Amino acid sequence: MALTAELQVVRGNERLSNFLWKSSPEGKGPTGPDERKGMAQYRRIGVTTNGDVAVVSFNDKKILDEASIQELGSELFGLVELQQGKGILLDFANVEFLSSAALGKLITLDRKVKAAKGKLKMCNIRPEIFEVFQITKLNKVFDIRKDEADAIKAF
Repeated sequence: MALTAELQVVRGNERLSNFLWKSSPEGKGPTGPDERKGMAQYRRIGVTTNGDVAVVSFNDKKILDEASIQELGSELFGLVELQQGKGILLDFANVEFLSSAALGKLITLDRKVKAAKGKLKMCNIRPEIFEVFQITKLNKVFDIRKDEADAIKAF
C-alpha cells in the first residue's frame, strides 16, 4: 500500500514551499518529489512546466542580498540537474531590482545549463533591468525574449 503526505511550509500568510512525500507501493520509503505541474519545491523560485521547458518565476522582487542570491543560485543549479538537456526559462516579470552578484549567478547558471546540453532563455525583463544587461553586454550572452509565449516558441 502506497502512502502520500503533503507538507506545506508557511510563515505567516506566505507559503515558503510544498513538499510531497510518496512511499513506494511496497511501503519501503519515499519515491521522490512530486512532479505535478506547478508544484513548488523551492523558497526563492516557483517552477512550472510547459512541455519540456521548466518555467521559473522569482519569488523575490528585489534580488540583492548575498544570502538570498546564494540560495537562489543553489535552487537554480539544482534545477539544471533535474532538467538535464532540457530548457529553462527565467521569467523576470516579478523582479524589480537585480544586483551585480545576481548577474554573476546568471552567468554561472548559463554555463551550467550549456554544460548539461540544455537551453536557457529569459523573458519579461523590465526596461531598467534590461538596460543593465545592455551596458554589461549580457544581452548578447543570454537569449532574452519579450514574453513567455515568445520564449517558449524559441526553444
